[in-house]
Amino acid sequence: MTTQVTQVTYTELATLMKQAAGVTVDPHDLENRADTPFAEFGLDSLGLLGIVGELENRHGRALPTDAERCKSPRVFLDLVNVSLATGA
Repeated sequence: MTTQVTQVTYTELATLMKQAAGVTVDPHDLENRADTPFAEFGLDSLGLLGIVGELENRHGRALPTDAERCKSPRVFLDLVNVSLATGA
């Protein structure tokens, strides 16, 4: 049995930002400004917590507690994707 590794993309993150926090961001803008703080996109810590919860539900595992404190899309996706790939 093989395990499929799933990576969260900027497109998926933009969708989650809309669903969890009502923040509309173009995925390409999110990727091009990946080191920009979430706050500049209009996402606060509560919105990020909602995204973390949704990803935990989708993937059936807890994400590192640092995920909800990430300051930028790049840091968040790096942490989440490493966690999903390693099962940590």
